[in-house]
Amino acid sequence: MTERRVILVSACLAGLRTRYDSKIVNHHRCRKALEGCTWIPVCPEQLGGLPTPRCPADIFGGDGSDVLEGRARVVGGDGRDLTEHFMRGAEMVLEIAGRLQIEKVYLKARSPSCGVTKTGVTAALLQKHGFELEEFE
Repeated sequence: MTERRVILVSACLAGLRTRYDSKIVNHHRCRKALEGCTWIPVCPEQLGGLPTPRCPADIFGGDGSDVLEGRARVVGGDGRDLTEHFMRGAEMVLEIAGRLQIEKVYLKARSPSCGVTKTGVTAALLQKHGFELEEFE
């Protein structure tokens, strides 16, 4: 019997109600990529202690790498500094990925946590530790 690939995936891509606005969006391309794999859904923002729904957030002063280095902040639409929540969630995702010997990570595009192209906090931390990332819109 062949061993199944173990993939860590943004929970919202897997169809769970974890998006900031609590909407469920079907990500057919991601779900197709997960077929035949063992997948572990995670939401860094929830793991960091934020509720669902929550205010949208953005990174100010740089990108996720800058947040990790203390040069940028994550701020909610209500003006609240959410940096510590995003950092805590990213660290928890990294711990999960390391413990489960994750082969690849599928992340949600345009997220201040998970975005790869526009680097989010969790994506930056996982990249820093050598994980292979793929982004889904």
